[in-house]
Amino acid sequence: MDAVVPTMETLRGRQIAALRAMINLNQPAVNTLVAEPVWKVLVMDKYGQEIISPLLPVKQLRELGVTLHLLLQRKREALPDVPAVYFVSPTDENVAVIEEDLKSALYGSFFINTISPLNRVRLEKLAAAAYQGSTIQRVEKVVDQFLNFISLEDDLFVLRPFNANTNTPYHIINDPSTSAEEMTSLIDSIADGLFSVCATLGVVPIIRCPTGNAAEGISMRVEAKIRDNLRDARNNLFVADSIRSGQLSSSRPLLLIADRSADLTTMLHHTWSYQALVHDVLELEQNRVRMNDGNGRMKEYDLSTGGRDELWSRHKGAAFPVVAEAIQLEVEEYKGKEEEIKRLKQNFGMGEGTEMDAAMGSFLTDATNKLGSTVTSLPMLLERKRLIDQDNWVRMRREKKRENGGCITEKPLVDEIASLTNGDDVLRVAVIYLLCHPSLGRMEKEEVMNVVREKELDESALHFIEKIKYIHLFLHSSVSYSLQMVDSIIAASTPSTIGVPMTTASSHSEADSLKLLDPKMMSSNLSKEASASRARQLPPPQDIIVFVVGGGNYVEYQNLVEYGKSKPGVSRVTYGTTELMNPKQFLDQMSRLGKLIR
Repeated sequence: MDAVVPTMETLRGRQIAALRAMINLNQPAVNTLVAEPVWKVLVMDKYGQEIISPLLPVKQLRELGVTLHLLLQRKREALPDVPAVYFVSPTDENVAVIEEDLKSALYGSFFINTISPLNRVRLEKLAAAAYQGSTIQRVEKVVDQFLNFISLEDDLFVLRPFNANTNTPYHIINDPSTSAEEMTSLIDSIADGLFSVCATLGVVPIIRCPTGNAAEGISMRVEAKIRDNLRDARNNLFVADSIRSGQLSSSRPLLLIADRSADLTTMLHHTWSYQALVHDVLELEQNRVRMNDGNGRMKEYDLSTGGRDELWSRHKGAAFPVVAEAIQLEVEEYKGKEEEIKRLKQNFGMGEGTEMDAAMGSFLTDATNKLGSTVTSLPMLLERKRLIDQDNWVRMRREKKRENGGCITEKPLVDEIASLTNGDDVLRVAVIYLLCHPSLGRMEKEEVMNVVREKELDESALHFIEKIKYIHLFLHSSVSYSLQMVDSIIAASTPSTIGVPMTTASSHSEADSLKLLDPKMMSSNLSKEASASRARQLPPPQDIIVFVVGGGNYVEYQNLVEYGKSKPGVSRVTYGTTELMNPKQFLDQMSRLGKLIR
């Protein structure tokens, strides 16, 4: 008999379970068909809403007993007999609002859940407010949830959504005016998010990172936070970590933290896969996309739909022509079933939109059952049609934008840039060319610059590239730097055999250059040689978490996930980043930096 392989719990699944328990008044969520839930209000700040939105739709919140979901900063009515579940960041502004709620006894009971840990000073402020409002008995629980990250897929997470009105981590890291305090604050914030990811999964990973950049500082901070928590017997979040994560394995998870600056071209490519194209052209955000519905009105499409859109789930990583063909097949299948329902209605003498005639009871049982089954499936077919229409509309909008923007053909580079009609595409091609050819002569660079000037475009992004002091070797590669680091670690961990390709030597060299940090070891101050030796003693990783500091995209995500599926022994690759940015958004960050350093 084959051995039963335990199912690995996903980060998204564990975050959903944690949120459901929190909303159920910090108790395991029960089936609403067995017991009626406690009716309550859910109070969130903007970040809490961004975390919950891709995971729990309104229907599921209602099933958990949420009658109202409200934003913390907005004016709220008093509900003195109703329990309130708070899910907010522990900022001074948010704590001040909750203080007022406690003083005015706004709700019947208070379940205060902070997204990240609440420090002692703010906790004492809440206690003083509860005392002042005589609501101490109403405060049921104050819980640190460690959920300061957003799960968009089973194997994809971000720390924050992209916000064009704030400086991104990539901007802060590369801005020469960034102060030491700002950099420390950024590193702590990212490390807190990665610590929460590990705590939610219940795993203590081996941490690897390149040296000499922000990724190293973040890695060291994550390691210190996990080590400190392991030493805290009362509040240890990693008890029996391998069992909690659903994976009994001889190897521990690998957390690989990379720096965006090592691979800029991946962020600018115009790719041909469905999900990446939707993000690039239609600005997919939080699994939702807003488009004109053809009647001049903006309509929002939810592409996650709780996994109900099978076409999206199956083909989001596929090439666009494959998606178009799949949509056509789905449409034909739907039309076939629709015709079958119409034919059965006519055979049984049923009018369009009418109830089944009472005389139908005298028909043969098998015929009645067949009709009943078909009619019952009608709502499912209508939902399927809605999802097909949604995917088809996304496809048509993508094709329309592609027609307007032009496409790349086989021409000399300068002629190619000059032939493009979309300004963003012109800048993207120019930037990629400069990145991939660091040894270009002055005349060749000036030729590209002149084309950009003739089109009256902002040159700041090109100046930023010129000012970069170093361009990493991996920028020339068609494979992302993150994927190459993963590949080098796996190759270096695999026992040597006869006939190993010559590339293994370079893989070992690349892997050895990465710093190794282990929170379970007493000291993290290993020399480069000791770190490399320790890394070679470890078994090949089966569960890999790749996190990119400074922004990521769906191209890199899909490449890493597909790579993991192709490697024997790798059970899962999870991709995370500070925020997802499409090429236009990343190009804007480069332009802003270029203006600062000119």
